[in-house]
Amino acid sequence: MAWSRWHPQRLDGFDDTTVPANAQVAQLLLGEHLVPPPPLPPDVFLAADIVAEQPFLATADRRWEQMDPGFVQAVLQVFRVMKAQHGYDMALLEGWRSPQRQALLAVRGPAVTQAGPWQSYHQWGLAADCAFLREGRLLISERDPWARQGYALFGQVAEQMGLTWGGRWQMADLGHIEWRKPGMQAAMRARADAGANASTP
Repeated sequence: MAWSRWHPQRLDGFDDTTVPANAQVAQLLLGEHLVPPPPLPPDVFLAADIVAEQPFLATADRRWEQMDPGFVQAVLQVFRVMKAQHGYDMALLEGWRSPQRQALLAVRGPAVTQAGPWQSYHQWGLAADCAFLREGRLLISERDPWARQGYALFGQVAEQMGLTWGGRWQMADLGHIEWRKPGMQAAMRARADAGANASTP
């Protein structure tokens, strides 16, 4: 699978579209602290079919502590609902992404990403790429009917948590969710403007 299926061909950091949170779900999150699952063995991400579909996945950062704590709690709640209500075990593919990694992905062209450094919510610890575990194996293919159904449910649950789901984008990114945290749009624009000004002679 091309990386473009996981990262939309757009500057997602500058899209102001938001999805209102479900008030009941937001209330459930108050005062609750979920603990991230133990990390998966590295060889799960090195299976031949996974490398063929996502060649950049092996070097992705999957450390929960690198992400915004509030976002982590929302993602973990999505994972819990997906398991308890729909029977899907979820896995984190990539969370925080360094600006250097974002730049490396950006130079590969619009088929990978159009977002430069600090233009993606990944740089701010507010985005996650996720997929499914089935019988101990990672399943990321969007062609698998079971996974397709899972992504649709994943998007519904994520939006109930007030997160933005990449599956609604023109270049659908079914495994991507992000939290458009209040104030982040201005911070991202300021950081992008600062970078543009620094590169101007």
